[in-house]
Amino acid sequence: MRMHIGGEWVDRPQKIDVLNPFDNSVVDTIPKSNLNDVENAIETAVRGAKAMAKLTGYERYEILHKASELMAERAEDLGRTITLEEGKIIGEGRMEASRAAEIIALSAEEAKRLGGEVVPLEGAPGAHGKFGFTVRVPCGVVVGISPFNFPLHLVCHKVGPALAAGNAIIVKPATDTPLSALKLVEILLEAGAPPEAIQCLTGQGGDIGDALCADRRVRKITFTGSRDIGEHICHVAGLKRVTMELGSNSPLIVMPDADPEKVAKAAAASGFSNAGQVCISTQRVIAHEKIYGDFLDAFKTTVEEITTGDPLDEPTRMGPMIRESDAIRVDQWVEEALGDGAELIAGGGRNGQIYNPTVVANVKPEMKISCDEIFGPVVGVTPAENIDDAIALANDTNYGLSAAICTQNIDWAMKFVREVESGNLMVNWGTQWRADLMPYGGLKESGMGKEGPKYAVEEMTELKMAIFHLSDA
Repeated sequence: MRMHIGGEWVDRPQKIDVLNPFDNSVVDTIPKSNLNDVENAIETAVRGAKAMAKLTGYERYEILHKASELMAERAEDLGRTITLEEGKIIGEGRMEASRAAEIIALSAEEAKRLGGEVVPLEGAPGAHGKFGFTVRVPCGVVVGISPFNFPLHLVCHKVGPALAAGNAIIVKPATDTPLSALKLVEILLEAGAPPEAIQCLTGQGGDIGDALCADRRVRKITFTGSRDIGEHICHVAGLKRVTMELGSNSPLIVMPDADPEKVAKAAAASGFSNAGQVCISTQRVIAHEKIYGDFLDAFKTTVEEITTGDPLDEPTRMGPMIRESDAIRVDQWVEEALGDGAELIAGGGRNGQIYNPTVVANVKPEMKISCDEIFGPVVGVTPAENIDDAIALANDTNYGLSAAICTQNIDWAMKFVREVESGNLMVNWGTQWRADLMPYGGLKESGMGKEGPKYAVEEMTELKMAIFHLSDA
């Protein structure tokens, strides 16, 4: 596929192969962009931002609404593309395609809702005859940088709100998984988006990322990815608006009144989808010592039922990791934990890029599989003495994106909600759950700002204050 810059589809002599993570076959090739392409994209986006700002909210709604309809019509192709380039099972690929269309539809509605408010200036001393109101205006040029693990869904969470707010956007999809984003651009152009309003640069972020993020003509950056790269972008960006959706090592607290069978199913569903390559994947289970053994028994049985293999085969329940190097890293972390006294309950080991669904017990907080983000199909289990001990263990991390508790005790549940340091809090499910219309974001080093079309639009607009000094004052 070609990339879209300068308002047109372009190719380059240097190419990058997009590989199927299951068998490493070439799915397609993409151009490797360069610094001249970055300059062209930004110059074009500046013009595109002016074109978008002239459109009414309803006109932006019409474009996005049409795009969501086209995405729904092409959901099977989009789902298959996601599976081929990313490796998640076909059922998850189809679900991602469906959710992506919903995100664009939600963004379309938000395009009609941009507005300000009257500020009651007469409530201030000396403000007689003053009339004030706010106006929301687009930021201008937005850069959206997305990761490999949700190559369409997370791109839509950036592109949809950016266009709804009247901005132009430059998309930098993950090098491993750019095809879904390029197909989204095709759909948006077919739906009537101004060609200069959406650019898609393909290639290595290390080659073009700093130039893209540092440019002063870019007024907003929205990034999803690792904590270290997010911090680097913040240093490079300078004085511009940023939204950072970064990493996590999400904890699930299991209290003694929970049903171990139900918790095991929730932990498996939220710990092993997409081979654990989800930023809110359940990574740490903190189980009360009274239910610890029963939970491990139930969890072992549940996890051992997860089949691995070709993600295009309907019966397969977990596919490969994105790169073999990641599977090797996960294996090293598990072996390190076992060497430090942890116990292998299920799984372990790999077959190429497929790492077997794995449960490790007696995990200590200082082990890498607990304190770092493993981003793989491994769940560690740690015992806790009581609710206070469990909350302390849950908070013993630099991250704070998602956390969960399973209990029927409302006091424990509310204590968890009040005291656990996390942006998303789940009661009686695992840590991995998101409705695309909700405010989604983390605390601490899991990032800043919120996604979800309504909230992302606010992040991608500027608030202006107008004051009329009336003559009868």
